[in-house]
Amino acid sequence: MSPATSPDSVLPAAPDSVLPAAPDGALATATGHDGRYLGRRRLYLRRFRRNRTAVVGVAILLLLVLFSAFGQLLTPYHFSDADFSALTRPPGSEHWFGTNQGGNDVYASAAHGLQRSLVIAVTVSVLTVAVSAVVGAGAAYLGGRTEKATLAVIHFLLIVPSFLVLALVSHKLAGDWRVLVLVLTVFGWMSTARVVWSVSTSLRERDYVLAAEFMGVRPLRIVLRHIVPNLGSLLIVNLTLGVVSTVLSETALSFLGFGVQTPDVSLGTMLADGAGTITSAPWLFAFPAGLTVLLTVSMTFVGDGLRDALDPTSTTGAAGGRR
Repeated sequence: MSPATSPDSVLPAAPDSVLPAAPDGALATATGHDGRYLGRRRLYLRRFRRNRTAVVGVAILLLLVLFSAFGQLLTPYHFSDADFSALTRPPGSEHWFGTNQGGNDVYASAAHGLQRSLVIAVTVSVLTVAVSAVVGAGAAYLGGRTEKATLAVIHFLLIVPSFLVLALVSHKLAGDWRVLVLVLTVFGWMSTARVVWSVSTSLRERDYVLAAEFMGVRPLRIVLRHIVPNLGSLLIVNLTLGVVSTVLSETALSFLGFGVQTPDVSLGTMLADGAGTITSAPWLFAFPAGLTVLLTVSMTFVGDGLRDALDPTSTTGAAGGRR
């Protein structure tokens, strides 16, 4: 069979591949003022841009990413360097954010700590969303015993005290951040997978899925090609908000001594170091706390903006199609 007549090439288009017809009075969400059709991506972008808090969140997030990537280039100090002539020195011209009890530059530590927390959060969020999408959609499509067994595993893991397991495993394995990524992923995918399963149970009865089955397309390909892509808006929002929850989990574990360990630095370890000197040296706690708040707030704003932009029933940006 030639490529032009392969099974996948003649399948009906998935619902999300075209913009659904707008109801009466909502034509502006699909066309500009001159009546020209706006593509799906362009429409989503316009709806997102009309959400001012989401735009502010993107701006803050970009600044934080730039600070984590290039902030250490602006200071001659490395986060692991110790200046024994400046122990617990307050912010000044030499050490912009001051130093800690070991003489480490807080500015350099904050830049590296934010970078480490971002790497952990983004990696865990991507992995958990990927696992959730495949497991949830696969269970919904296959049905029967596979579906029941998968849901049983999900429900069992949901009632396990994951925080205690995370703390124990992280502590036993010396706080390696790669191990932390693994354990956070293992115990972080279940809730999203259950939501994906719930939504996928309706998608498995769609015409394009039934047509793929009739043409002999393999189940894994049906799940990855025809079900998961139609969960795009749900997965994108969960990916964004998952970064927030992972930052909070990593910070809590590191704060309690079960996450990232010295000589490495994260926002959680900096908060733990500064908590004991919050009255005598408040800058040790204030700067990492401020970065943590900015990161979580900005990601929350972005997640809310994406949810409104991708939700066809949302009234946010209803005039997004107007020029």
